Amino acid sequence: MSAIIKRPLLTEKATNDSENNNRFAFEVDHRANKLQIKAAIEELYGVSIENVRTMRYGGGKAKRKYTARGIAEQRNSIWKKAIVQVAEGETIDLYDNI
Repeated sequence: MSAIIKRPLLTEKATNDSENNNRFAFEVDHRANKLQIKAAIEELYGVSIENVRTMRYGGGKAKRKYTARGIAEQRNSIWKKAIVQVAEGETIDLYDNI
């Protein structure tokens, strides 16, 4: 896969959305913008993309853990989800290389 697209998200909600609305969810690089995501998916799967929506998760907030050695701070990882809508009549087969 390309450096922008990390993996497809195969959750129950994403699978239902892909079957009913022709939308597919991917975990992408958190620095990528919508144009880069669109180009990467079109190149990788050979489909035309109508719409791209992105969501950022994590936020990098610091969490405190109380351990035997004392208090430790750890940052949450930042990740980005992209939902792409494929053109009518086209589809992405996410299960072909499992």
